[in-house]
Amino acid sequence: MADAPHVLIVEDDADVAEAVRFELEEAGFRVTHASDGVTGLTMAREHTPELVILDLGLPDLDGAEIARRIRKTSDIPIIILTAMDALDRKVSLLEGGADDYLTKPFEPAELLARVRVQLRRNRGGESVVLGQLEINTEKRLVRYAEKEVRFSPKEFELLAFLARQPGRVYTREEIERGVWGEDLPANSNVVDVHMANIRSKLRDVDGYGVIRTVRGIGYALKGQ
Repeated sequence: MADAPHVLIVEDDADVAEAVRFELEEAGFRVTHASDGVTGLTMAREHTPELVILDLGLPDLDGAEIARRIRKTSDIPIIILTAMDALDRKVSLLEGGADDYLTKPFEPAELLARVRVQLRRNRGGESVVLGQLEINTEKRLVRYAEKEVRFSPKEFELLAFLARQPGRVYTREEIERGVWGEDLPANSNVVDVHMANIRSKLRDVDGYGVIRTVRGIGYALKGQ
């Protein structure tokens, strides 16, 4: 286990922490646990985990504040566990330093999938593989069914943004902030144009149905 990826769980609910620990250890991860925010910050600094799973509702410090403090000195992935389902709160968490979030209750398989995605992204040279689609964020390289697909820089950023959480529907506002760094004018069709270009290039290599449109909401990248 010495070479296994090290995950730090910061969670005050003993039952939740134990369940998450069990699933991660069963999957081959090395796990440490802190039951409050202050201890979690200390362990994040001293034990240098490769990923932090952080509860939002801790008794001493708000999880969002802990994420901000960790992000000041480290770029390790942070996955937030939250009982809240408000979109604006989730967006603020991502903008404040979190890399991903899960709303309680969640399925263990989904947690493991998101942990693995974040670790692959953080290790750089490895690719995110979703079925026949492969995205290497370090080399900015995309392949579908072993065929290279060439995208413009912004098209690549958009595809990589959707790949952060395969299957999740991102709103246009989230895409605009995540890829363009700001909200675009209300009548802008920039997101739709770029998405159409991405789809067209994927269809050229028989990549049909890779991106799903949810009418009136946004887009999602098909999972495995």
